[in-house]
Amino acid sequence: MAPELRLFSGMALTPLLASVLSPIEPDRNQRVHGRYPITLELQYKVLSKGRVERHGFGTTVNISSGGVLFEADEYLEDSRTIELAMNWPFLLDGVVTLKLVMSGRIVRTEAKAIAVQAERHEFRTAGTRAAKARAAASGLTSVPS
Repeated sequence: MAPELRLFSGMALTPLLASVLSPIEPDRNQRVHGRYPITLELQYKVLSKGRVERHGFGTTVNISSGGVLFEADEYLEDSRTIELAMNWPFLLDGVVTLKLVMSGRIVRTEAKAIAVQAERHEFRTAGTRAAKARAAASGLTSVPS
């Protein structure tokens, strides 16, 4: 029996997800965590002593359980603490939207390409698809999670 693949601890790489995501071929660096090319919109917060110092938006280039490479809307400095929040493209039980929240340290920047080494990550529920559709139909701008 083939081992179960995992993109993040606790989140199995289902056959559907595996068919969408193929790991990037390892380069000569032989990375510990497989990287998966996936484009997700994200929001980030640069933190200093637990306070939000700067926030903005970006788009992922690739992701792994060890970190993420994303393109930010502005240049960000190395060695800063950062929190990323991404809308996960698959639903929990087919109805509940998920948000991947990852925090870590910026380990490399090249122009607006930012590499983050993950120190912690978790999936958070972000409401149901039906609740969001009802809210949109009634003109509400947000739905309680």
